[in-house]
Amino acid sequence: MPELYQQIEAAILNPDVRHKCALTLQLHDQWRQGLLNRNAGTAILPIEDPGRPQQPELVDPRKLERRSVATEHGRVRLLHAFAHIEFNAINIALDAAYRFREMPSRFVSDWLLVASEEARHFQLLEDELRQRGSFYGACQAHRGLWDMVCQTRDNVLHRMALVPRVMEARGLDVTPGMIAKLTQVEDQAAVEILQLIYRDEVGHVRIGNYWYQQLCEQQGLDASKTFRELIDRYMGGKLRGPLNRSARLEAGFKAAELNALEQGLL
Repeated sequence: MPELYQQIEAAILNPDVRHKCALTLQLHDQWRQGLLNRNAGTAILPIEDPGRPQQPELVDPRKLERRSVATEHGRVRLLHAFAHIEFNAINIALDAAYRFREMPSRFVSDWLLVASEEARHFQLLEDELRQRGSFYGACQAHRGLWDMVCQTRDNVLHRMALVPRVMEARGLDVTPGMIAKLTQVEDQAAVEILQLIYRDEVGHVRIGNYWYQQLCEQQGLDASKTFRELIDRYMGGKLRGPLNRSARLEAGFKAAELNALEQGLL
């Protein structure tokens, strides 16, 4: 029987985008069917950089060209930016399942599910880019998402706090505005893809919230206080708004915590 962590490692390190997606979807199916052996004795690699193609060129986020939906060029750049986020999200979800081997099997199931959905999102975006005469790698991008993964690789509670509850939750805040702008310019294909991604991302943030709350309870920590401390430690106390309150509530944030966030207490 194939070994779970070896299979996840192979998917994370694979540089071919299509092959990575196929391996990720296969992993999720095999795990659901009980076809993978969970032997936690294999070594855990630090993985400073996951497998990725030579393009896109990764640059400082401040150097990225602004993306206006008013032109087809701008919409291609916007879709490319979303494709880059989803490509990173595949590796991020796989890394959670791979790295934190002390966690129960449900944790593995949750993050392999997330990885499989991120792979499908990426495939939709890559297909749409090609329909428009482009491809993933045609535009510059940045590596900020993976940097936070590296910073939190030694602590599962920190990972659950800062990746799903900060970085992915930010997508819940900004995606509806993007959908509204694309609706105004009647780009229905892009609207439908982003609506699907948005619906799934609510579930992904909910999974992160569930595990963060579980870990805080297990360790006897106040979840809100600990979150504030981690925002200060990793992000200099800065959390961007405005917040999509309804989506965050649906994704498992507590109303009192959102009140504190909106009042600038976090």
